[in-house]
Amino acid sequence: MTDVYHHRGQAMHHRQRNEPRVHTVVKAVTAASTGGSLLILSGLTLVGTVITLTMATPLLVIFSPVLVPAVITVFVLLTGLLTSGGFGLAAATVLSWMYRYVAGEHRTHEARHKIGSKGWERDQHATGKGHHATGGVQLTTSARKGLLES
Repeated sequence: MTDVYHHRGQAMHHRQRNEPRVHTVVKAVTAASTGGSLLILSGLTLVGTVITLTMATPLLVIFSPVLVPAVITVFVLLTGLLTSGGFGLAAATVLSWMYRYVAGEHRTHEARHKIGSKGWERDQHATGKGHHATGGVQLTTSARKGLLES
């Protein structure tokens, strides 16, 4: 036998009214069992770590005359390799820049930059938004071609 009552104009059964309470209990039981399991696992991990450290300490003391220099050597080697790689990358970047400079590619880049900034100044002057720090100098088409050719 199910009881029927009205809630916001809808007929609901007694079983539906108890469903949220059951759902809450199931969530609580699930959370408690999961939390308990994780707590047990963390305790076992702690115990295992302490046992391993207790057993490994005498070995570390016995082999420390070998291990400490080995760790220092590996550290120095890795530091040297990383440093030499960084210097090699810096050298390649500088050589690339020097090659482009000698080949004249920097002039084209500078000319494009000048034309771009002059065009920006012209647009700023035309819209009345102000001038660039150079005073709003404008280039004609022939001046632009002369910059690109030089």
